[in-house]
Amino acid sequence: MTKKVIVITGASSGIGEATAKLLASQGDQVVLGARRESKLQQIVQEITANGGQAAYAITDVANLDSVKNLAQTALDTYGRIDVWMNNAGAMPTDELSKGQVSDWNQMIDVNIRGVLYGINASLAVMREQKSGQYINLSSTAGHDVNAQNGVYGATKAAVLSISESLRQEEAIAGSNIRVTVVSPGSIATELTDSIRDESVKKEAKAFYAQNEIGPERVAATIAFAINAPADTALNEIIIRPSKQVL
Repeated sequence: MTKKVIVITGASSGIGEATAKLLASQGDQVVLGARRESKLQQIVQEITANGGQAAYAITDVANLDSVKNLAQTALDTYGRIDVWMNNAGAMPTDELSKGQVSDWNQMIDVNIRGVLYGINASLAVMREQKSGQYINLSSTAGHDVNAQNGVYGATKAAVLSISESLRQEEAIAGSNIRVTVVSPGSIATELTDSIRDESVKKEAKAFYAQNEIGPERVAATIAFAINAPADTALNEIIIRPSKQVL
């Protein structure tokens, strides 16, 4: 199996952390981006203590220069970017009638702009290499809408649209760049902590507690997609707990 350089945003916890640790244990070189430096340092230390290779850069995915710095860290440290995982996400869900415009903007900035900035920071590198892969995290909320996740669901549906457009562009270009969208259901992460409305947060946490599975399950799925033969792309994966209905 060829060692790959893999950049992961939102890598300080949850799916990002679990994926980084799994891929590093398989011999890949991981570059972690997130805002919490202490968490990043801890994860890098754990990976290196177990014989893996890892680097990090403090990253705000809503800031293009910050995302470009993460890409440059990967290039300076390991010389290439084989996989870019757009994982950072925010989910301060609420009813539209509540008018939480700042929360809407946060979800747009992180969930949509963050993905676009990740693509912008790395696509030219992958095209020059004539190989690469994007792992873009959407959500089951991008497929199923309800009365409290209108904006969040819209941002995750946007990830699906952006990813499909990118897939078609790169297939036409013959760049050998693969695109994989992963849409998780209820996964044990910090995502529900970003919900500000206490009643909505309580409801969401109760739902997750009844259904959730560990982020390691998603990490294993992502590793499978990355390790697929280079001529094969798993374009979309929906992964839910087996007992989750929607």
